[in-house]
Amino acid sequence: MKPKIIFVNRVYPPLHGATGRVLRDLAKAFVRDGWDVHVIASGDLHGGERDGAIAVRRVKGAVKPKDILGYVVTWLRLFFAALALPKAKKGEPQPVIVTMTDPPMLPVIGRMVQRLKGYRHIHWCQDLYPDLFPIINVKFPGFVQKILHGFVYRAIGAADKVIVIGRCMARYLTDQGIEKSRVSVIPNWPDREILKGKAGALPIDKMDEMPEAMRSGVRDRDEQLKDTPKFRVLYAGNIGRAHPIDTILQAAEVLNKDHPEIEFVFVGDGPEFEKVSKLRSLKHLDTIRLLPYQPAHRLRALMESGDVHLVAMKNAALGMLVPSKFYGSIAAARPSILLGPRESEIGRIIEDYHCGQIVRDDDVRGLIEAVRYYRTNPDAWFDAQKAAAKAGQVFVPKASTHAWVKRVREVCGFADKAQDKPVKKAA
Repeated sequence: MKPKIIFVNRVYPPLHGATGRVLRDLAKAFVRDGWDVHVIASGDLHGGERDGAIAVRRVKGAVKPKDILGYVVTWLRLFFAALALPKAKKGEPQPVIVTMTDPPMLPVIGRMVQRLKGYRHIHWCQDLYPDLFPIINVKFPGFVQKILHGFVYRAIGAADKVIVIGRCMARYLTDQGIEKSRVSVIPNWPDREILKGKAGALPIDKMDEMPEAMRSGVRDRDEQLKDTPKFRVLYAGNIGRAHPIDTILQAAEVLNKDHPEIEFVFVGDGPEFEKVSKLRSLKHLDTIRLLPYQPAHRLRALMESGDVHLVAMKNAALGMLVPSKFYGSIAAARPSILLGPRESEIGRIIEDYHCGQIVRDDDVRGLIEAVRYYRTNPDAWFDAQKAAAKAGQVFVPKASTHAWVKRVREVCGFADKAQDKPVKKAA
């Protein structure tokens, strides 16, 4: 009989969201390893569906919750769907439930299924709530925050395994009292479309939907110093409240005057996307461009259209999140500027591979100088580009998904039949 694994997360393709993307890749890896794979997610297509061999159970919930109530309602519906799971049966492989972190408090659901249904519980920690609530300006009374913190950390502490996506997150959890032996670090990975796609695949009649003059590969050094080509600072992904967007916008405003050939391209959505749009109109910042999420077949061309990629997180969020957009940047072999803490997972990788620069989250001048440095120094850009390509060969989907399968098999006490490769550490 096949062992069963159930993933719980708010988003799953075709709904947008980085957690849904990596979840789908991982679910397919477990199918290949011979598991019976199920996903409980929300969406307009509520009910049952199949994604190949993956059974997807949709519960009615907001695709983009607009407030706390929307997240609470979605959480409750996921909770009741999880409680409807059958109990583990004696003589059969013990089922595994994997909780993610969208919406917040999902590990509590995993703990309840673990206790009431006899499942193994693995928590896949993409970010840490309720710790992040104050940082994104979601304010609760102190006693409420304390109660939420207690619920979550008791659930995480009781999990059979906690998978975190960065070393900084592992340190944070152990500092909070989680046993070190329960925690494993397995990094996220880039979109597979970036790895297998071909640049320039965009139809000619759709070119106006993307940054103009899309390029691929390494450019000539003389071309980079020309006045006419645009130099693009690309921010691709969610623009959320944990990201220091004000620093980016202030830097863009200064560079709009001094370097009109430098443009900031934002692709995606999020709570702060509207803020970027309003400031662009208010201050007539023609060097800021906004694009919606792009379909999968355009991802590689999009990522390669950026000369430098911006990765951002507030310094106060150290250990509570790891911006996964960085892995897409190195997959496209592009230098990155991290606007955030040097001690973070992304900061350590950038320093280890020399594939970008690190600027504090509130350092507008530092961000301006980092962009100018790559704009006016072709040799530095090409060195960072080569380093990013090297890093991109290490942080790949196969390494992380194989490590995942291996960890779950260890938790369940199964023989390791997968041809796993260990996740490579930063050089």
